[in-house]
Amino acid sequence: MARSLPRQEARAEFHLLRQGFPVFLPRATKTVRHARKLRTVKSPIFPSYMFVVLDIDRDQWRSVNGTSGVSSLIMQGETPQPVPGGVVENLLDLTDEEGLVCFDRNLRQGQPVRVVTGPFANAIGTLDRIDPNGRVRVLLDIMKGKVPTYLDRAALEAA
Repeated sequence: MARSLPRQEARAEFHLLRQGFPVFLPRATKTVRHARKLRTVKSPIFPSYMFVVLDIDRDQWRSVNGTSGVSSLIMQGETPQPVPGGVVENLLDLTDEEGLVCFDRNLRQGQPVRVVTGPFANAIGTLDRIDPNGRVRVLLDIMKGKVPTYLDRAALEAA
């Protein structure tokens, strides 16, 4: 695992890939509000951290610390600290074809959910209906009532 400089994850990923180190930078969509505007952006799940595949005996892993955008490897004494088994594999299983991690794969009707992107970000509601094309109907708890809203499935997470 490597730590990047603040907000330079993409730069570090690019340069590590150019050097031949396989990198996994898990990203998810997130709504950002700035100057009264909403934007949906792909942002890292673990800001300033990324997973780097290293063979300590074969690779010249010390060059990772000098890579543009990288602050340092996470070390355990004199060698890079390995990530516990199954962590990266589970994240890769949740990753879709666009490279985004989707934590919403196990949503069920009647389940309480939280909206994570869009104008209703952080609103709580109940999942009412799931369409096969990725749209969901959510009953949001707004203004002392249940308001039906249609959203993209990726905009929800279990509450």
